[in-house]
Amino acid sequence: MSKALTYERNQQSPQAFIERYSPLVKRIAHHLIGRLPPNVQLEDMIQAGMIGLIEAQQNYDPSKGASFETFAGIRIRGAMLDEIRRGDWVPRSVHKNSRLIAQAIAELEVSLGRNPTDQEIATELKMSTSQYHQALNDVNCGRLVGIEDLGVTEDSICNEENREENLPFQDVVDDNFKTSLAEAIRTLPEREALTLSLYYDEELNLKEIGAVLGVSESRVCQIHSQAMQRLRSKLTAWDT
Repeated sequence: MSKALTYERNQQSPQAFIERYSPLVKRIAHHLIGRLPPNVQLEDMIQAGMIGLIEAQQNYDPSKGASFETFAGIRIRGAMLDEIRRGDWVPRSVHKNSRLIAQAIAELEVSLGRNPTDQEIATELKMSTSQYHQALNDVNCGRLVGIEDLGVTEDSICNEENREENLPFQDVVDDNFKTSLAEAIRTLPEREALTLSLYYDEELNLKEIGAVLGVSESRVCQIHSQAMQRLRSKLTAWDT
């Protein structure tokens, strides 16, 4: 059965459609909630995700090539991220520390000609190592940080009618960014690159990654945050 015919059948039975794809919404919600503060409720994430699922149903175009599951997953996750960001519960100090850490890493990479160590970054920031690690925890676990925050968005497979008219070179931009991102990831320290791979490609949670690396969940959070800050420092040309 073709994707288009399968999708048409799903549209004819809204209840069956919801029942079929609600596990996808819940899986994404559980995946995200594990790195968020306790005041973010799972039920809120699921509710936002269900809205994203309905929007995906309304906007999906099978002729674009992406499977519905892929398209819906991006829409669902995007709806959850939007809900989190609308909450605006992140202290200004966390945003400030995020900028300072990325700046320190960028300056040290230039002066040292290599990836700086935790201790070197902490010293540059005039912090102890423990204070630096706590700042990383605050940045990564107090705010949702993901690859999409570096510039990867659902636009790469979006089927908006005016997309080609308004952004004729967007595919080229997306491809160039992804190439730059892949190159930047290859320059990361091995453990940081592995953490990103396990988290985004294998979709392991922090506890599972900790078991692989032999470290605590808190340390995984720090490693992930530092990797993202390194990537930000390497991809500053893509800042808008």
